[in-house]
Formats: sequence, structure tokens, C-alpha cells
Amino acid sequence: MLARPGEAHSVEVMWETGQTSLRCWYINLQEPLRRTAIGFDTMDHLLDIVISPDRTQWRWKDEEEFQEAVAIGVYSPEEARAIQAEGKRVIELLRTGQPPFCDGWDRWSAPVECEIPQLPDGWDRGDADEAGLCHL
Repeated sequence: MLARPGEAHSVEVMWETGQTSLRCWYINLQEPLRRTAIGFDTMDHLLDIVISPDRTQWRWKDEEEFQEAVAIGVYSPEEARAIQAEGKRVIELLRTGQPPFCDGWDRWSAPVECEIPQLPDGWDRGDADEAGLCHL
């Protein structure tokens, strides 16, 4: 997952399980990341974009769910337009071959010695300080 500070989306480069072949590029429209005591936080915006491995085709994902959320007031019409505009901005980056779509992320692989980090105790309860995670 690639997320740049201040941007209202993340780019997920997805591979087939146990394979080196790219499954898709997945754009998750979301609030910009916010730093917290134990990492980062964001809020998903429901609407996503799926891009083919070769970056020649794309489609909106979960449009109906997004429109329903707008209809019941989860997002105001202005917020909905801003979320859709962010998606269109990402599509323009794709269309014009801008980062991250031109940076070789589709060929990246983790170093062999790379270990998956473990989440600290209390990450899911919001009690990072009680878990001793905020002490300097």
C-alpha cells in the first residue's frame, strides 16, 4: 500500500497469492492519513477504483454503495463530489503515466529478510497509552 501525506487515497498494488504476477492496482479513496500514537488512522470513503495489471483499463468499484451512503446522508453532496474528484484525479495520473504508476511498483518485491511487523497490544481499543505505547 502506497499512501502519500495529504492525499485522499491510497494505492494498493496487489499480487496473486504466492505468485509474482500482478493481480491489479487498487485505489482506495479515503481520508488522508493522520498520525496517531500507535501509527496512522484514516476513514474509508467506500468508493474505489480497480485498475488492470497493465494499467490499460479501470473501473469504479462500489458505486451503488457509495450512492446509497450519499442518499442517506453519510456524505453530503459536496463531500461526494470531492471524493469523486479525487478518484478522477487519480485516473488522470494513471492516464498520463504519473507516479506512482510509472515508478516500477508493479515489479517490486519485499527483501527476503523483511518480516511482517506485529501490531502492538491495544491497537484495536484505542488505549495505546494504557498499553504503554505512548511513553517516551
